[in-house]
Amino acid sequence: MVQPLLKGSDKVQKRSKTFKKYQSDRFKRLQNTSWRRPKGIDSRERRKFKGLPPMPNVGYGTAKKYKHVLPSGFLKFVVHNVKDLDMLLMHNRKYAAEIAHGVSTLNRKAIVERARQLNVKVTNGAARLRSEEDE
Repeated sequence: MVQPLLKGSDKVQKRSKTFKKYQSDRFKRLQNTSWRRPKGIDSRERRKFKGLPPMPNVGYGTAKKYKHVLPSGFLKFVVHNVKDLDMLLMHNRKYAAEIAHGVSTLNRKAIVERARQLNVKVTNGAARLRSEEDE
């Protein structure tokens, strides 16, 4: 199997928890909402008082070298057909192919076979490839 140039394990995770909307634990209507910046004039969260949850800022960002790098160490490249896969011939240590959602089972088999010939990693190579006996 092809080895990546970057190791995904070297990536420094600064924060794995998601940032929650302020006081989303107190109200059911806010329970599943994503982060929104507090905008109130008297807001303790906005004024960053001690003991309150952290707010997102630029310091939590990923290093440029590891931006968009998968845990396997590859960058993702979406493939819609066999011809797209040929672009990865010289870049098989940097990019991993990911078969697009709308690709048929027949074309998936062809893409996986061609990727094996080109020594290109396919992230979702087993998706929708079960034989009829299994069903």
